[in-house]
Amino acid sequence: MLASGPGGQGTKHLLLSVLFLAVWEAESGQVHYSVPEEAKHGTFVGRIAQDLGLELAELVPRLFRVAPKGHGDLLEVNLQNGILFVNSRIDREELCGRSLECSIHLEVIVDRPLQVFHVEVEVKDINDNPPVFPATQKNLFISENRALDSYFSLEGASDADIGANALLTYKLSPNEYFSLVVPTNDDQVKPLQLVLKKHLDREVASELLLLLQATDGGKPELKGSMELHITVLDANDNAPVFDKAVYRVKLLENSRNGTLVIRLNASDLDEGSNSHILYSFATDVSSNAEAFFRIDSTSGEIKVNGKIDFEETKLWKLQIEALDKGNPPMFGHCTVLVEILDINDNAPELLVTSLSLSVPEDATLGTVIALISVSDRDSGANGEVTCSLRPHVPFKLVSTFKNYYSLVLDSALDRESVANYVLVVTARDGGSPSLSATASVSMEVADVNDNAPAFAQPEYTVFVKENNPPGCHIFTVSARDADAQENALVSYSLVERRVGERALSSYVSVHAESGKVYALQPLDHEELELLQFQVSARDAGVPPLGSNVTLQVFVLDENDNAPALLPLRPGAGGAGGALSELVSRSVGAGHVVAKVRAVDADSGYNAWLSYELQPAAGGARSPFRVALYTGEISTTRSLDEADLARQRLLVLVKDHGEPALTATATVLLSLVESGQAPKASSRVLAGAAGAEAALVDVNVYLIIAICAVSSLLVLTLLLYTALRCSAPPTEGACGPGKPTLVCSSAGGELVVLAAEAAEGVLWGGPAQDRPHGLQP
Repeated sequence: MLASGPGGQGTKHLLLSVLFLAVWEAESGQVHYSVPEEAKHGTFVGRIAQDLGLELAELVPRLFRVAPKGHGDLLEVNLQNGILFVNSRIDREELCGRSLECSIHLEVIVDRPLQVFHVEVEVKDINDNPPVFPATQKNLFISENRALDSYFSLEGASDADIGANALLTYKLSPNEYFSLVVPTNDDQVKPLQLVLKKHLDREVASELLLLLQATDGGKPELKGSMELHITVLDANDNAPVFDKAVYRVKLLENSRNGTLVIRLNASDLDEGSNSHILYSFATDVSSNAEAFFRIDSTSGEIKVNGKIDFEETKLWKLQIEALDKGNPPMFGHCTVLVEILDINDNAPELLVTSLSLSVPEDATLGTVIALISVSDRDSGANGEVTCSLRPHVPFKLVSTFKNYYSLVLDSALDRESVANYVLVVTARDGGSPSLSATASVSMEVADVNDNAPAFAQPEYTVFVKENNPPGCHIFTVSARDADAQENALVSYSLVERRVGERALSSYVSVHAESGKVYALQPLDHEELELLQFQVSARDAGVPPLGSNVTLQVFVLDENDNAPALLPLRPGAGGAGGALSELVSRSVGAGHVVAKVRAVDADSGYNAWLSYELQPAAGGARSPFRVALYTGEISTTRSLDEADLARQRLLVLVKDHGEPALTATATVLLSLVESGQAPKASSRVLAGAAGAEAALVDVNVYLIIAICAVSSLLVLTLLLYTALRCSAPPTEGACGPGKPTLVCSSAGGELVVLAAEAAEGVLWGGPAQDRPHGLQP
């Protein structure tokens, strides 16, 4: 506290002169200010924003904040003008005791980008504490026969200030008996001493009252005083004397109770009871010292009586009295200085300030994740702390200031590999054995859109029967995105193109969320055998990523076209669309008289035609027959006169589809005598020969075409089976029929090879849901 009085005006001028002192220091990137203690609220300390190179306009957007270390809200920053000012009362003695250096350390943090500044505010001492004696009155008992130049120890005053403010000078009130001996500044451990300059005479003056005054070196100076009440005694004229005036002892902290500190020895030249000495703490020794030490009154042994803690008190100063049993008793004094030696009994302390709960996986190297500060109450090597990080992670610790570290990103992150990190920071001191402390930092890696959706395979083959219902589900595509949340939300769309004269979107569509592919209209194998297109998968990231997959949709034929009849020969015909021919009665058995020709717009098995002669009316046996696969009409025997001159034959043309479709050809044969139709017969024979050759060619081409298509189907099945081994495609709602390979042998026999093994691969669904295959 500042003393009031005549010196108050000078103190006010001193305070104002020191108040606005601010010093910039560039050492270690630290800003240094100073402020006097007891400064009023609002006192200017420094233009911190300007000194740190920050613009006033960016303080709020960059979240400018000050983090004091252990000193509450003594200082504050005005974000409007960037000025650091005093926020509450600062008492240097309360903060730092008698330490020569006293500073308030601040951490200034701004974001975008993250920056950390260290600011040191030195608290200047002012002379606000007067000297204080241990007691306001000291009683001394001195024998009248005490020799001249005898010394009497006095406990000096103490001043809570430092430096010149704590340099004390002493003055004794004027008297004729005593003078005052003050130790030099280099030997402050010695007590003040009264020196007897004139013999005492109890009969003249039995009591003396003196005033001892202490004055510090502050401006203005402050004073303290103690009354000395001296009682003049008679008799015992030799006081006990210690071996030393000052004893120095070293003691380990945490020594157990009862540990011997020192054994004192004092001697008395008197005899008898006047030489029997009792030891005790001086009356002006603080009660705090007596709580930690005890003295044996007889032996003079000083022992530990409480918990000795280096971090609390590093040096104990004990005033000891030796009192003899004379009447009156005489005193001897000494000082015991007990230096406490530090041991490593305090583990380091860790304080972790996380700046972010998550780190994006594309964060740049050197990004600051957390701030770490360490401290250790021990001293020397016991208080030197090093930090380490485990386990092996893509982070590292960077020392930014003494006992301050930054946790920064050291290598690239990948959320798809590791989504969370639990880091353990270990602080270890240099003691032996060393002590350590740990702190855990949990870090979540935030996802960025760095993975495109991926399909299981680049291409899928789908088989769909023609004439499917509109809106039929034919396939489902699925893509997986390794990212998370919206970056993994996949939507599907068609890659639009033209199919002939029409847009692809008129044939198929894809559901954006499920990936289901639908046929929008009935497909026609005769119009479109293969529909090839791409489906695109895009995620919802910013920017979005995507990939494409190719779908090959084979439209499988169904038996939806009936056989169509062709004329026997160009220009041939008959009434009502019937086919007419002239046949000589002289032809023998097996003679080809006509040929029914037909074609089927379907393909494969559905286009393979067979011919049957319908029974004549009334069950009469016809002299003609029709070849099953060529349609040739030939005689079964020689014709005779009994045969009707006009023969009407009904030939049923049937394909091999399921169900089979048919057409009926009517052939009108006119039987004539051999001489009546030679030209016709020759024409018939020539036409029959030509038709037979043409029929052979058609059969050959048909067999080759069927075998080629079937072989292509088998190759497709093998390729599709290999692809499905790793990723079977989703079954469509409209499945194709079971593929069957049909070939014709030279003798007209059928060889049917059913791809039964590929059935499950093609359709992938229950047997009852598969479409019926072609049957021989």
